[in-house]
Amino acid sequence: MYNVLTLNSISEVGLNKLNPKKYVIGNEIADPDGIILRSYDMHQMELPETLAAVARAGAGTNNIPIDKCSEKGIVVFNTPGANANAVKELVLTGIFLSSRKIVAGIEWAKELKGKENVDKLVEKGKGQFTGPEIMGKKLGVIGLGAIGVLVANAAISLGMEVYGYDPFLSVDAAWSLSSKVKRAGTREELVAECDYITIHVPLNDNTRGMYNKELFEITKPGARLLNFARGGIVDTAALKEAIDKGIITEYITDFPDAEVIEFDNVICIPHLGASTPESEENCAEMAALELKQYLEYGNIKNSVNFPACSIPYTGKARLAILHRNIKGMVGAVANAISDEGLNIDNMVNNNKGEYAYTLIDLDTFDGKQDDIAAKLAKVEGILKVRIVKVA
Repeated sequence: MYNVLTLNSISEVGLNKLNPKKYVIGNEIADPDGIILRSYDMHQMELPETLAAVARAGAGTNNIPIDKCSEKGIVVFNTPGANANAVKELVLTGIFLSSRKIVAGIEWAKELKGKENVDKLVEKGKGQFTGPEIMGKKLGVIGLGAIGVLVANAAISLGMEVYGYDPFLSVDAAWSLSSKVKRAGTREELVAECDYITIHVPLNDNTRGMYNKELFEITKPGARLLNFARGGIVDTAALKEAIDKGIITEYITDFPDAEVIEFDNVICIPHLGASTPESEENCAEMAALELKQYLEYGNIKNSVNFPACSIPYTGKARLAILHRNIKGMVGAVANAISDEGLNIDNMVNNNKGEYAYTLIDLDTFDGKQDDIAAKLAKVEGILKVRIVKVA
């Protein structure tokens, strides 16, 4: 049996993917093999020794201590693309809100309650809420992952001229991206050209404060900036200065904070990107299936800290080793197995940055699985050893 701890309310659609004959699921599991969560902050949480994997039902993982998990050999998964359509729809809404002064118009109309001749007042006052159409305007998309591609394609269908920038564009994303999207060679080129700019990159050490004073200074004057990614990507002080100078006409975000919410020409909304029943179900289902594949078969897909790695299961004994990406690790693993007189049937080794993963199928453990695990655990550089299947 596998024990799975849920740290938030998780859709039953997802949890139903975990066979109740194999899984015990609950929010009070003491020694979990896996964790599924949404927004719960794990940074102060003590990580149990039994924990093998954490699955985030969503794309962002800044609520999970990635470095700590990596050092303990705990695989962290996310669910890229599962909520992409929901976020795309919200971004499109943001584009319209930034352009047509809809929010200001709504607030003004509310003040007409109880007044006489409302129809005449509306007709007289509507001129103050004029704003440009988006057809024919230039939209710049920074980050062409699952969400960025959907936004770019939708904007093309709405008649916008779309520019995209992503130096790490994946093959899958490239296949999905409309051929009408124009490639920007740099962020600087994109922001200098576009009337509307939308950000779709993860928040990490490389992107924190990415939209800074220098980038604002070369941004096309009067641009509208949308940030439905993460608040920390845009430098708050630089944003304030850009708004005051008229560089940014409107800033739309679903990550408001105490400073930004006070700025003029800002529309702040709650973080509603994935707040649809469809996306919650999609994220939960994807997280559960990723966790299942790893716990039951050792296969990794959509991990943020360890490499993708899988072997179709054919009934053999299976061993998984999480280790540092250093010279000699594969040889040390193979020698340890060979010293026990066991035969390797299949082996895959992949790496991701500082860490690597080796998945091995054996003809049999011949009852020596515990000895092998103990022996490998002593090898310098190995973080965790899992006996996935005894067979």
